[in-house]
Amino acid sequence: MIRVVLVDDHEVVRRGLGQLFASAGDIEVVGVAANGADAVAVTVATDPDVVLMDLSMPEVDGVEGTKRVLAEVPGSAVVILTSFSEHKRIVDAIDAGAVGYLLKDADPDELLRGVRAAAAGDSPF
Repeated sequence: MIRVVLVDDHEVVRRGLGQLFASAGDIEVVGVAANGADAVAVTVATDPDVVLMDLSMPEVDGVEGTKRVLAEVPGSAVVILTSFSEHKRIVDAIDAGAVGYLLKDADPDELLRGVRAAAAGDSPF
């Protein structure tokens, strides 16, 4: 079972992704957070395989959240989730340690493949 933490400031996104992953059978959402700061506490408490991190959030964004999560739980694979291709910010997140990124408007099967790839040590792009 792939253990995932969802980090997004929009509850509807967290719920939708949670339903998608629950239907997959091999992915379990073990925690959720609304910003990068909360993501650290949730990740430390749950020790997930993958952290799906929104890029644009209030308080602590996905770039800083990635840095903080990986400082505390370096074994987790952080995958950036974004609404649009923000090249500079995506590169910043990769530089911060994210293993790849997925677009929110991707096909559900693509999101599932991306999480599975990250859990297997590959880079979803």
